[in-house]
Amino acid sequence: MRVVFAPEARDEFVEAERYYDEQLPGLARLFRDEVRSALRRVRTWPLSCPIERGEIRRLILTRFPHKLLYTIEADHLYVLAVAHLHRKPNYWVGRAR
Repeated sequence: MRVVFAPEARDEFVEAERYYDEQLPGLARLFRDEVRSALRRVRTWPLSCPIERGEIRRLILTRFPHKLLYTIEADHLYVLAVAHLHRKPNYWVGRAR
């Protein structure tokens, strides 16, 4: 199953990468690798993650304080947010499709 990022989620991902790159060389690559690994798991088992709200599911990353919020569409997974766990809770709620 393919994965489609909302424009806002893509921006959040890029912003987090930029932040981690500024903190320590190579940290952005580790973040990117963890997100890719998480997306592989979700593509394989889309129903395995708990529901956060309505039809939106969440996958909490292991090594970084972020979660991926996504919905299961007919032919793809739609990532609504790459949300930091400790900032602005529920800011993404208005993005639901």
